[in-house]
Amino acid sequence: MSEDGRVDDVDATAGDTTTTAAGDNTVTAADNNTTNTPAADALGSGSPPQDDQIEQDATQADAQETSTQIPVPTRNIRDLFNPPRNIAGIRQRLFDVAEKIELRKDEFDLYWPYVDNVWVRQHRAGSDKTGLYKTDYYACRLQRPTYTPKAVDKPRPDGTPTRKKQIREGGKCHMKLKVVRYEGGYQSVTINQLGDKTQHLHDLDYMDKIKRTTVLMEIARSEVMSGYMPASVYTVMSEDEARLAASGGRHLNRNDVRNASQVWRQQHKDPLRVHEGYKYDHGNGIVRQDGALPLVHRVVNAEIVDPTLAYYAGLPPNTLRFPEELRPFLDPYLPRHDMTFTEDGLPHVTLTYATSLDSSLSLAPGIQTVLSGPHSKAMTHYLRSKHDAILVGVRTALADNPALNCRLEGVGGYGGLGWEGQPRPVIIDPGARWLLTPQTRVIRTVSEGKGKGPWIIIAPGFAMDPNRIEMLKYYGGKYLGLTDFDKRWRLRWEAILRALAAEGIRSVMIEGGGMVINELLRPEHSNLVSSVVVTVAPTYLGQGGVTVSPPPKLDAARRPQPAMRFRDVRWQSFGEDAVMCGRIPHVETPGAVPLQSSMPVTMAPPLRPVSFFNSSVDAQNGFQPRVPPSS
Repeated sequence: MSEDGRVDDVDATAGDTTTTAAGDNTVTAADNNTTNTPAADALGSGSPPQDDQIEQDATQADAQETSTQIPVPTRNIRDLFNPPRNIAGIRQRLFDVAEKIELRKDEFDLYWPYVDNVWVRQHRAGSDKTGLYKTDYYACRLQRPTYTPKAVDKPRPDGTPTRKKQIREGGKCHMKLKVVRYEGGYQSVTINQLGDKTQHLHDLDYMDKIKRTTVLMEIARSEVMSGYMPASVYTVMSEDEARLAASGGRHLNRNDVRNASQVWRQQHKDPLRVHEGYKYDHGNGIVRQDGALPLVHRVVNAEIVDPTLAYYAGLPPNTLRFPEELRPFLDPYLPRHDMTFTEDGLPHVTLTYATSLDSSLSLAPGIQTVLSGPHSKAMTHYLRSKHDAILVGVRTALADNPALNCRLEGVGGYGGLGWEGQPRPVIIDPGARWLLTPQTRVIRTVSEGKGKGPWIIIAPGFAMDPNRIEMLKYYGGKYLGLTDFDKRWRLRWEAILRALAAEGIRSVMIEGGGMVINELLRPEHSNLVSSVVVTVAPTYLGQGGVTVSPPPKLDAARRPQPAMRFRDVRWQSFGEDAVMCGRIPHVETPGAVPLQSSMPVTMAPPLRPVSFFNSSVDAQNGFQPRVPPSS
């Protein structure tokens, strides 16, 4: 150790053999970043023709490691201490790929380096004729053939030492992936299984044992390039075992750190130091000084200005929350996650809207009117997350310019993966009146990765501009033409729902506007609606507004009768609003959780105070969530 507290890292040069202070196995610094356990890797010769590209990629990787142009690490120790949310679960999903996974491109770039010890790109198929789709094929690393080191390794052209590879088993797993990148009005990466091998023959921990991820190696190299000893870097990285294991580093050792920084150390011989708050203890390696906090605590605490806001880190400021304890009130009226279609082959339909005390939806036609309070608004977004599609009429689209997405915490774009939990916007526009532009709110939402492209249902007979069709397709949407009309020459609702079912839509949340809601409340459409969720705001809008009112009903003597009375009704207060859930009489709801038909109208118990919004933004705007009454 030098006088200024630096330690000469003499063991970091190529070819030296050392034993780590923590008792690691003796290996050479020229070894690959694996332990001495024989394991399957993707390096070596003797590959069959279909693995030529894999072998070529491995050769290029070797050459890059020895290049004098050392890439600047894009990650540092903070990425280990503050990893992406639920990184352990995301790594497991990207390992299993049990079902199709669709990610935003920035998510793929963030998460894939956490599993690149598992998947190796075989080859790139290229682009389609539009140039928007690019396809890659990946295989499990253990598909590579067994590698047996040669008796004498040929020296590299640049004179640097050859890598001392171990015998590694291969041909143990044949799981493959097809990865399609789309770069249009939004950017996405779709990951699908390929072939008949649908499961690995090993677990993720086995891959973490035989190969380190790019993320871990970059973090290690970054710390050494900052002037820290590999032994010190290893000590700091391994102090928080849970965080390290979540990122795939349960089997990390000091030799991995030395391997990650080997090329850089060959060009930089300056003495290295230990991290602040740590010391070099002969016989015990790098240890923390008495009274010093672990570096992980110092880094994490320094980056959290207000601990109460740490929960919202990385979420958009308009993210909504809907507490778990309120969901059982709604769930019996919502589609089950495992249901397919009703007995008639139609999607589950939930009719929902917000109304005033005088049954008005808006002050006047074409005027956007806000009725829902913050609590019931969060509830509405929870409903959206439970449906495959959200449907409105063209008048609502023209008047409100809605985003038609879900802003609930945990869905895609708001803390979740890809577009999971985001409903498909569907607009009923028989006359093709809605002119979409890149500035339209629903299209901007698609571009931001916070919603899906809209489907627009039109009637035939319109000379549609091809540019409009291509523009909508560019943003992931499309036009659906229907020719099935009712006796009033309007598109039949059953035909609309069957068309959506044919597109794979299993559940639809219909939000408005007034014409759509009143149509579905007509007796001839009652069997199409599975459940109804109505929010009643404590306000009168006055005469002249857009109202919800079914057509009148008369008895045999032509005397007026109540048009409709819901059954299986429940009420719940949400702040100052009241929410009613129910079903239309004589409606069969296959797949829904049944309620007792004799159950009286009930009022759920009052809610305890909860926060439905991102409190950081609430505080900035001076907003205080409305608290439900205590009685």
